[in-house]
Amino acid sequence: MFDNDGEWDMATLAVRAGQVRSQESEHGEAIFPTSSYVFASAAEAAARFAGEIPGNIYSRFTNPTVRTFEQRLAAMEGAEACVATASGMAAILALCMGLLRSGDHLVASRSIFGTTVILFNKYLARFGIETSFVDLTDLSQWQAALRPNTRLLFLETPSNPLTEVADIRQLADLAHDQGALLAVDNCLCTPVLQRPLALGADIIIHSATKYLDGQGRCVGGAVLGDAKQVGEEVFGVLRTCGPSMSPFNAWVFLKGLETLQVRMQAHCRNADELARRLQDHPQVERVYHPSLESHPQHGLAQRQQAGSGGVLAFDIKGGREAAWGVIDSTCLLSITANLGDVKSTITHPATTTHGRLSPEERQQIGLGEGLLRLSVGLESIEDIWNDLLRGLNRSA
Repeated sequence: MFDNDGEWDMATLAVRAGQVRSQESEHGEAIFPTSSYVFASAAEAAARFAGEIPGNIYSRFTNPTVRTFEQRLAAMEGAEACVATASGMAAILALCMGLLRSGDHLVASRSIFGTTVILFNKYLARFGIETSFVDLTDLSQWQAALRPNTRLLFLETPSNPLTEVADIRQLADLAHDQGALLAVDNCLCTPVLQRPLALGADIIIHSATKYLDGQGRCVGGAVLGDAKQVGEEVFGVLRTCGPSMSPFNAWVFLKGLETLQVRMQAHCRNADELARRLQDHPQVERVYHPSLESHPQHGLAQRQQAGSGGVLAFDIKGGREAAWGVIDSTCLLSITANLGDVKSTITHPATTTHGRLSPEERQQIGLGEGLLRLSVGLESIEDIWNDLLRGLNRSA
């Protein structure tokens, strides 16, 4: 049986960690599609429910397949605990419900996912949790936003869609000096390219829907951190409120983790090459990708990440009309707002992922009408490039 506590490389952990074989001695991980579990006696049932002995109780919060996914991802991120959830947004909500209370203050990057902004501004605010938004890369703004009741700093790095990179270690030090926690959404990098806990972060958030799955099949999320904050407090939210990951989805994510390292390396190669080609095209005003020396945080990304990631964005001349024209001219790229797929996807963030933000909010984060976001897949780079050229040359 695989020793989860051994000194294993990332690729090995992605394939082996977390699996506990049943009495059937299966080689592949089993799916346990059950809602409940049978106890040997009334006394055993009482002890399980009271937490006096370990074991499965009810699949809302204890399921062997989900547990295997949690343990595998925790091993890859270097975390003590992982709580799997029904979606990435459920992970963020569970984090906030588990660790914040009325009267607390949250500082967040302006560059987080648009739906997360709405969660903070509309829903957390109803329960007396106030949020201040700051520029992701401006440490002075983070520092100025801190209050005596600040309990959490929340960010995505790299950001979506502009791929800005925050200095995790600096922000962790800032948070800890304040007595606050630092939560990092590691969706765009995954543990293959970036390990926030090793840089001082306290909490990691994942939308497993993206690269962890890698083929756009299922929706899920995860919160990772220590045994107390995540293993008890966030887990308590899952147990009571029920934003649970299904066993089938957990099994799909396990299969995704097995190939995560080779996929992320291939995504990075394609995205790096595409970014270089796009910056030389006359209809492109600017390309946003950390692999480029023109990127403001290129040096930081080189130090903090093991690769530049598979997501890039670029501004095209002509605003929304030209941007939509590029999208509509493609025949290979998938027009969808999802990312992290082996299939390349293209979207217009101002009217999709960030469409619920006001024009002023989009302007604050530098998200214009001519911006397109690409999640670069694993197709031939020449085919991806030629598909983009149809629209780029049309708008010339």
